[in-house]
Amino acid sequence: MRGDGRVFRRGAKWWISYYAPKDGKSVEHREPGGKTEPEARRLLKARLREIAVHKTGLRPFQGPRQERLTVDDLLQTLERDYEVRGKKSIRQLRSHNRHVRAFFTMDRALAVSMNRLRDYIAHRQGEKAAPATINREIEGLQRAFALAVEAGTLALAPRFPSFSERNARQGFFERGEFEAVLGHLGDEDLRDFLRWFYFTGMRPGEIRALTWADLDRETWTLRLHARDAKTGQGRALALEGEFRTIIERRIRARRIDCPFIFHRGGERMGEFRKAWNAACEKAGVAGRIPYDLRRTAVRNMIRAGVDQAVAMKISGHRTDAIFRRYNIVSDDDLREAVVKTAAYVASLPAERKVLPLAEGTAGKNFP
Repeated sequence: MRGDGRVFRRGAKWWISYYAPKDGKSVEHREPGGKTEPEARRLLKARLREIAVHKTGLRPFQGPRQERLTVDDLLQTLERDYEVRGKKSIRQLRSHNRHVRAFFTMDRALAVSMNRLRDYIAHRQGEKAAPATINREIEGLQRAFALAVEAGTLALAPRFPSFSERNARQGFFERGEFEAVLGHLGDEDLRDFLRWFYFTGMRPGEIRALTWADLDRETWTLRLHARDAKTGQGRALALEGEFRTIIERRIRARRIDCPFIFHRGGERMGEFRKAWNAACEKAGVAGRIPYDLRRTAVRNMIRAGVDQAVAMKISGHRTDAIFRRYNIVSDDDLREAVVKTAAYVASLPAERKVLPLAEGTAGKNFP
């Protein structure tokens, strides 16, 4: 009957034909239905159900094109979207996507289910990946599916699991520990880079991006442009105290052929993990990471009484929640709090100011 579509044979294959929406019109669609007539009729019924759902407005009709989409197709589209929008996290996304691609290879997008995603999580756990890393990889895949649904190339996306992250870093440096690490680094350029990191808490990528064009020597202000900030919001630092001392030292080490303030032998500051790990081991603090300096800077500013809003401007944090995670409380902080509390309680009067009425005197009038 009209609207029921039809199946027909062409050579050795069966085909199906039906009318479905395309560009606002109802047009005929033809596609291979399989090797047998029953197989073709099953596919036709599935297509007619998709058309019926489309007419209710619940889900747009996609037809056979979505069945050809692979997970890799979705990831490529997501990466192009990041490139077009100039997202600074494109390198991190590609790094995460390498693991996703290696597992899903050429999986069809429609074949990705909750169970398949759980298999991926178990696979990455077997590779000792951290919970936060696995969540970021799953989130990237979820964004890829959401982008495909938004663009109309997929009708729906699967549910995506996630699990609790209990691996938040807790490391920070006491001043003596930090100075000990610096003492085992023979590179003055690297020492200045780490000093700036320790005092400001700026992200390493932001420090690397600072150029002499960002320095105003009339007002002694250093400005980080929005294009170089991870959050996309620029900020300025007044160069006083240790901040100014570091910049003055960088002025003396300035190279005409290098625009960067924190360079290394005339080249933009690159990777220094080997030198860092060796210095930490010699200083007796093996296992620390450079990013512990960012947590240390936040903690020092709060200890010094710097207003949180001002501290966030310096370090570049956008939300209170993340900033509070970086304000690490140490055992010494807790011990000091206990001592202060005990001292306060000890200062309180030990005798009661109001005495209870003697037994049997309740209700009596006294002159």
